Amino acid sequence: MNRIIRTTLAMVLLLSAALATADEGMWTFDNPPTKQLQEKYNFTPTKEWLDHVRLSSVRFMDGGSGSFVSPNGLVMTNHHVAMGQLQKMSTAEQNFVATGFYAPTPEQEAKCPDLELNVLVEMVNVTSRITGAVKPGMKPADALKARKEEQARIEKEYSDKTGLRCDVVSLYNGGEYWLYQYKRYTDIRLVMAPERQIAFWGGDDDNFTYPRYDLDMAFFRVYVDDQPLSTPDYLKFNAAGAADNELVFVSGHPGSTSRLDTYAMMEMQRDYSYPMSLEMIQKRLDVLRSYSKKGPEQERRALGQIFGLENSKKALGGQYQGLLDAKLMAKAKADEEAFRARVNANPEWKKAYGDGWKTIEKVIAKQKKEFGSRSYGSLALSSSFARYAQTLVFAAAERKKPDMERLDGYHDVQLERAKLRLFSPAPIYKDLEEAIFTSMLQMAVDKAGTADPIVSAVLKGRSAEKAAQEMIAATTLDKPDVRKALFEGGAEAVAQSTDPFIVVIRELEPMLRERQEKSRKETESLLTPASEKIANARFAVYGKNMYPDATFTLRLSYGAVKGYPMNGTKAPYKTTLYGLYDRALGFDQEGAWALPPRFWDRQKDLDLSTPANFVCTADIIGGNSGSPVINRNAELVGLVFDGNIESLVGDSVYDENANRCVAVHSAFIIEGLRKLYDAGKLADEIEGK
Repeated sequence: MNRIIRTTLAMVLLLSAALATADEGMWTFDNPPTKQLQEKYNFTPTKEWLDHVRLSSVRFMDGGSGSFVSPNGLVMTNHHVAMGQLQKMSTAEQNFVATGFYAPTPEQEAKCPDLELNVLVEMVNVTSRITGAVKPGMKPADALKARKEEQARIEKEYSDKTGLRCDVVSLYNGGEYWLYQYKRYTDIRLVMAPERQIAFWGGDDDNFTYPRYDLDMAFFRVYVDDQPLSTPDYLKFNAAGAADNELVFVSGHPGSTSRLDTYAMMEMQRDYSYPMSLEMIQKRLDVLRSYSKKGPEQERRALGQIFGLENSKKALGGQYQGLLDAKLMAKAKADEEAFRARVNANPEWKKAYGDGWKTIEKVIAKQKKEFGSRSYGSLALSSSFARYAQTLVFAAAERKKPDMERLDGYHDVQLERAKLRLFSPAPIYKDLEEAIFTSMLQMAVDKAGTADPIVSAVLKGRSAEKAAQEMIAATTLDKPDVRKALFEGGAEAVAQSTDPFIVVIRELEPMLRERQEKSRKETESLLTPASEKIANARFAVYGKNMYPDATFTLRLSYGAVKGYPMNGTKAPYKTTLYGLYDRALGFDQEGAWALPPRFWDRQKDLDLSTPANFVCTADIIGGNSGSPVINRNAELVGLVFDGNIESLVGDSVYDENANRCVAVHSAFIIEGLRKLYDAGKLADEIEGK
């Protein structure tokens, strides 16, 4: 055996051993980590256990996760997952974000304007249908078209047959394709949420840190035909929580990870994507903070966006710093070289998969050359009104075509879902839109120049400030009935519209379509088969003992409740209400560490030894917020709301020694409902009393 193969084999065995012992992975429910769980924790999840957990898990389509916690359609998630809906339901006179909300009776539960919840009811492997659509000798662009048409065909076929939401999902970067079938719910009503002050206690300073003391929870109820949904699959509450070192699971919808990316992809993220994203986030934050200073109502309107952007800034910043770590990148490069060496050492594998990496490297080299001008020019369309206009203009044209020939996003099953957002009655504040649009348009001018076709079409010889001011003043796309009329009126209504955003998108439509076609032909059609080759090479080398990258689809993570080394000492596995009050007093009850008045008024009623938050080694990422933490009996013992600062590199790597999932303890939820919020009836429903 030659030296390179011996070295490579040793690395492969080392990797396999590490994966087998670490609490790593966001596993699909068709391929749970049974071997790892049995070997490390002496636990084997049964099919019945997995089905029950899957059917109890809920996806929030505006971002986040949740779970059924009673047989009456009651769903628990985080306050920060609920915040978008809370803000849309609030007014200057009644601010649910700040004051909280509780409906003691069903009649008082408040309907959400545009919330969609999904429950995964069926999974079908459709890999052979997708890959079989590509015939030998097809050009890359034709092969991509065939794949997309088959994907749309599958989604429509199953949707028509079942009435479910049907999404074809690419896993393992194209190694497998699955059809995920969801029960879709859109009549969702708010039941309870605490004040933001305690849900996001410690503010941005404490965000992505631990120890923590947040009561980051919210409750909704699903209705069908104006009646609460019957949910036989729900998670029973265990208010005792989990003990130190106890095995726990997280069932949720992690958004995206890049752990299977090639080294070239990681470099692209490090050198181009992350810096630009962070720059844009900071620009928007500056504008929103300036807007917030105009008064209490402006502060209320901007709060949700500021929170989301601060969260993204901290998360992306941590991921970016990870990619700037020379040791991390060197390890990634060494791992890839070992993998490629193993593939190239096998003549059959080399012939079938060996050119995948080179293809990706060539595509990315071209992307780098075009990145700045293409990306920054598009900022000129950074407005909710521009996004509505693009949906309306493109939908009018695409709906004339046979369903299989339409662009992604405009098939019948997709448009049905898009209408929930398009027709939403949620308020749009023109002054806030103008502030953001002006800033992003000016950034497009500064970075791409006035000769950029998108920038030029928007400006029409005006300054960024004047263009934004005039367009926002003239548009009527802030009215849901106007958007609905344009959508239902189709091509004729869109062609006759004089709305400035519709006019601009109509003018840009040919160029935008040309760009999309170029991207499909020169990028997507090449990257798709190249990624599939690498995925299949990974299956050949490692088998299916690995998990796919996160795709905002349901995953199962596992781990132990466990503290970790921190700042020269050790972080405890749990915190208590004693610590909450101590930290509040340590900061003199100021700013983000001021407790809501009820916490002082009712302090004597509380058991201060009640656990507040805890950490475990379960592997999570953004999108897992609101996920239930359950024990081996599938009892709910916690509610995921964050990761620690050490977990921010989790987009690329997982480190069991330091990565931690941070959760609200089940005991704090019950203690808070009963003794702080007079929500004993809700606590009884949760505890089955």
